Amino acid sequence: MGFYLNSGKSHAIYKSEASKPYFVDKTLILEELCPLVEQGNNHICITRPRRFGKTVMANMISAFFSKGVDSTELFEKLAIGKTNAMKHRNQYNVIHIDFSKYNDECKNYKDYITNIKELMKEDLYKVYPDCEFREKATVSEDLMRIYLKEKEHFLFVLDEWDAVFHIPFVTQEDKRTYLMFLKDLLKDQPYVSLAYMTGILPISKYSSGSELNMFLEFSMTVQNRFSNYFGFTETEVVCLYEKYLHKAKRPFRVDLKGLREWYNGYHTASGERVYNPRSVVAALSNNQLADYWTSSGPYDEIFYYIKRNVNGVKEDIAYMISGEAVTANIQEYAATSMNLQTKNEIFSAMVVYGFLSYEKGKVSIPNKELMDRFDDMIQKESSLGYINRLARESDRMLAATLSGDTKTMSEILEFVHDTETPLLAYNNETELSSVVNLIYLSARDRYHIEREDKAGIGYVDFIFYPRIDKRDTGIILELKVDHTPEEALEQIKSKKYALRFQGKFGQEKEFDGPVLAVGIGYSRKTKRHECKVEWL
Repeated sequence: MGFYLNSGKSHAIYKSEASKPYFVDKTLILEELCPLVEQGNNHICITRPRRFGKTVMANMISAFFSKGVDSTELFEKLAIGKTNAMKHRNQYNVIHIDFSKYNDECKNYKDYITNIKELMKEDLYKVYPDCEFREKATVSEDLMRIYLKEKEHFLFVLDEWDAVFHIPFVTQEDKRTYLMFLKDLLKDQPYVSLAYMTGILPISKYSSGSELNMFLEFSMTVQNRFSNYFGFTETEVVCLYEKYLHKAKRPFRVDLKGLREWYNGYHTASGERVYNPRSVVAALSNNQLADYWTSSGPYDEIFYYIKRNVNGVKEDIAYMISGEAVTANIQEYAATSMNLQTKNEIFSAMVVYGFLSYEKGKVSIPNKELMDRFDDMIQKESSLGYINRLARESDRMLAATLSGDTKTMSEILEFVHDTETPLLAYNNETELSSVVNLIYLSARDRYHIEREDKAGIGYVDFIFYPRIDKRDTGIILELKVDHTPEEALEQIKSKKYALRFQGKFGQEKEFDGPVLAVGIGYSRKTKRHECKVEWL
């Protein structure tokens, strides 16, 4: 076993992963990869956001195909163990490289890539001592000599291929050199049986010419193939939740509804909704719904473009934070945090990095976990102007609502409306709804807020369900443009919206607290807001 060639590291890591209580078996992807390996000279690149299982998959593929460690016991218990694909187990030379790994002594690209090349050469020389290698030969030349003498083929598993583009010391010239290294290593080489590559960003962004055009690319929003192997489906989460109910000492802290709200909301090209897998596993393991999604540089870089408000992107972000989806033309070739010129390019980058979800021509914030990150952003960044002012007033707005201080409620709405932004034009109730959602931003910690929820004999504009204490005050909020708040309150009562807090017939009530009706009216003629509240 070598460092990169037929290393036992992947087997050890995947074996540990498979033994964990909230493991999801995705091994049937191997059944799709085996024909590609048999054909030879195939190249595929699968791109997904961070924390979507790319590295787990790379370790699984290496552990299955590699000659390094006998993985019979590991895979015969999994789904692939019941298929004919098992005949391919441990039959190949696998070179597995994680390009995101480099030591703290690495100060430049030359050190970085030289270390990778030297370790690959060391592995090859050790396994094939009878081959005659030229002293200053490239890795591709060494592999070709092995192929010509031994007729050996190699399966490449290249994880986080695009990580090099985010290493601080890597220059533009270094990036071009790196692409040429991959081209020389993989393109039109008879020793390649399969090159399986993963990353966040698509190859086409960085390889504008022919360097890596031999790869077929599979992204989450465009290609259907392989989509069910990354992220957790609804069925898989339900199965994990059943395990959680039997394992957790106090399982009431997490429920399926909470998992959907916090971690669901992404979409495959076929339209299937998927969960962030890392966050689901962390929530079940820790017995707590919380923010487990992490990011680094790209988030800060993308905010730079939001702050610049390219083509009104700031207004669209406000709509999305308020719960709306926004029309966008996603261009994955432009999905990088560098040199974004248009709103569509900015949103494309945010989709690829996992900050936004894309479905049917629209982008949106996928779930509460990401919504919380946007909430934090708009409350901290004064450069976002009126959006920041809306967020900062939200604590005061909720307190005024619960205390029945309608004068303060109206004053806050008047204050935030003192602007000429398109969002506050109130041409229809959608704009008003967006502002109300933002002005109650801080309420999201205390309440699960639903819009256009079925209640009584109609659909209520907003309903606030207590998150923590079912005896807390529930809120029903109705909006009216060019109508009075009294009319809004009358609609709440006449359509019996409060019945929504009673739960379904034959089921235990979820909420036992008082219910507060809130009516908000806005007059386009006078440009004034009026608020009324009433206990039901």
